[in-house]
Amino acid sequence: MNDLSNLNEPKSIQAIWADTRAASFTMASEPLTCSLLRTLAASKPGGRFLELGSGTGLSTAWLLDGMNSNARLTTVDNDESLLSILRNNLGEDPRLTVVCADGDEFLRSLNGQYFDFIFADTWSGKYRFLEEALDLLAPSGLYVIDDMLPQPNWPEGHAEKVASLIATLEQLKGFRVTKLSWASGVVLTTKL
Repeated sequence: MNDLSNLNEPKSIQAIWADTRAASFTMASEPLTCSLLRTLAASKPGGRFLELGSGTGLSTAWLLDGMNSNARLTTVDNDESLLSILRNNLGEDPRLTVVCADGDEFLRSLNGQYFDFIFADTWSGKYRFLEEALDLLAPSGLYVIDDMLPQPNWPEGHAEKVASLIATLEQLKGFRVTKLSWASGVVLTTKL
């Protein structure tokens, strides 16, 4: 079995990758993680999805590819130049809401709302405001993070932050957690 063969990428991926490389953006989610996101998204028909850390829209495209026509995705990033790439390639999708905002402030604004799926691909909702992000999960909702295995772009001391985050997730009450030492390192969490 070859994990990377026949991924059946969403139609928009090649254009998004070209724009991503042209923008010199090097923190995009990798294809295996994105493929998993698409499969998990398909398990939440009509679901409400939240992506924290849109980047140029690579993972957004995969999430949309897994979602059905009744599902809705809100994606948030604080970099308008990256979001312009996302909008140029995915902005016509009526299921998508693109928000340019500080992730911490955006999370604080969501009090009382619930999501069936949260992909936290930035510090907000992952290393900061984790409890607030988890509070937004509906029962049986999925919380997904990646980049839990060592990455070449990690700053000094980041490995300790990753270890602390994983330890926190492992001790959550009312959740089930699965760690995958695969792709960039993925953690799946579901709320009971």
